[in-house]
Amino acid sequence: MTGAERGDGAPLEGAGTGPVAYDDAPLRPFHLRVAAASTGGVFSDGFGLGIIGTALSLGAPQLALTPRWFGLLGGASLAGLFLGALATGPAADQFGRRPIYAYNMALLASLSILQFFVDSAGPLFALRLLIGFVLGTDYVVSKALLTEFTPRRSRGRILSLLSVAWAAGYTCAYATGFALAHVGAEPWRWMLLASAAPCLLILPLRITMPESPLWLSDHGHLERAAQVVRQRFGARVMPPHGARSAPREGGRWRVLVSPQWRRRTLVGCTFFTCLVIPYFAVGTFVARVLEALHVQGGAVGGLIYNASLLGGAVAGLVVIDRMPRRSFLTGSFTLAAASLMAFVVWNDLPPAVIIVLFAILAGVLSAASDLVYVYLPELFPTDLRASGIGLAVAASRIGSAVSTFLLPIVVDDFGARAALGACMAVLVLGGLVCQLWAPETRHVRLDVPDGG
Repeated sequence: MTGAERGDGAPLEGAGTGPVAYDDAPLRPFHLRVAAASTGGVFSDGFGLGIIGTALSLGAPQLALTPRWFGLLGGASLAGLFLGALATGPAADQFGRRPIYAYNMALLASLSILQFFVDSAGPLFALRLLIGFVLGTDYVVSKALLTEFTPRRSRGRILSLLSVAWAAGYTCAYATGFALAHVGAEPWRWMLLASAAPCLLILPLRITMPESPLWLSDHGHLERAAQVVRQRFGARVMPPHGARSAPREGGRWRVLVSPQWRRRTLVGCTFFTCLVIPYFAVGTFVARVLEALHVQGGAVGGLIYNASLLGGAVAGLVVIDRMPRRSFLTGSFTLAAASLMAFVVWNDLPPAVIIVLFAILAGVLSAASDLVYVYLPELFPTDLRASGIGLAVAASRIGSAVSTFLLPIVVDDFGARAALGACMAVLVLGGLVCQLWAPETRHVRLDVPDGG
């Protein structure tokens, strides 16, 4: 492949010494800086969500936690995330990505530090709710801003780093909890305080980030957009086309369910929700499910499952730009459903086979999760991107919360095979919706109106 070709062998527009379209800009150090700022934020998101379980297990006596408080504190961040994602989408589409992107890590660090000083469950619940809200803002703006800065030929690989960063943050939280388990008389305080560290480390990159040229151009700020492009990418790169969006009558959510966009909205909400239901339900209680299937050493199986999650995210990064998005999406649902179908069809599978099937499920689900960061932003035009992402994130949080709550109940009342069968049905539904309506977005252009 020559320097004037894309990854698929097609020539780059503007290759040579002439002007280069915004979406075909060569990869610059600034692109890597945006990627670092976004992945650092997503790492902080995963860390903040992952640390609470370990901290609560050690802080229960000092905080006088009842089973109800355990549930409330564990779910507070998910509830806040739901609200933050819904509120942020329209705000980021109307007022820009940067105002939220630049400062939400500072707010997240402040709230994380305040956790150190709580003495009862009530104040901690309020802080976890607020932390979840801020995490919801970052779920939206990190995807939107990084998508809008990244050249299309590198978009899949770079955006997939967000999935790897989230998994790494979530895993690092458990390792940090283990390392701090014997620090001081109340180690849970230090665990919660530790979640401020990645936020503060990434803050300098966030506060110096410019606004998205695509958003600026879309809202009529053509000179500001051209200035950002010149300063960050050089004089050869042309700013995005300046097609100012018409006012959205009735709000962006109404536009998202209008005839023009409702299929893409349905695909985005359905694929994300159907993906996270088995991801979180099985992942949260994997050891319990393995024990219900009479697999000895469920903790070891759980370790293999979580290792497969991280490995799957990396594998997804490798393949995401080597195949059509639609094929990756529908194929992932098919493979994941097939791995669960084995539990429905056959009784008394050997323990080794069960663990291998769970590892396959984890790897496929995690690889497909890369599409959450790549495919979801590509489904919507600039003026609807953050709103579409926010609505899909909110829908997925409902699915993950309900499924995580129901799975242990279903396992106890009906058995592990019934619970896994229900997860398989969810995956089949997601695959069917995507097979019917999911568009291909691999080479979609973001620098022309509506991705033309």
